[in-house]
Amino acid sequence: MSDNKVQETTTPQRLHLVMGGRVKDPRSVEFQDPESIHVVGVFSTYDQAEEAWRANAQRTVDDAEMKYVIVHIHKLLEPAA
Repeated sequence: MSDNKVQETTTPQRLHLVMGGRVKDPRSVEFQDPESIHVVGVFSTYDQAEEAWRANAQRTVDDAEMKYVIVHIHKLLEPAA
């Protein structure tokens, strides 16, 4: 009799935060007022995060001091990931 064990494979969770706000310099990500940062949301896939980022970035495209970014939360929680 053979022992047929089901091998479970799991994909590590990847979390992405989309946020934005007014920056001190358009070439940086130093926000003028961190307390007023617009948190768009946390997304489980990069594609979802990119879609949310793009929608918000395009909405503010005429304002050079507004910047939206995607933060890879999973890299902060597990630096080796």
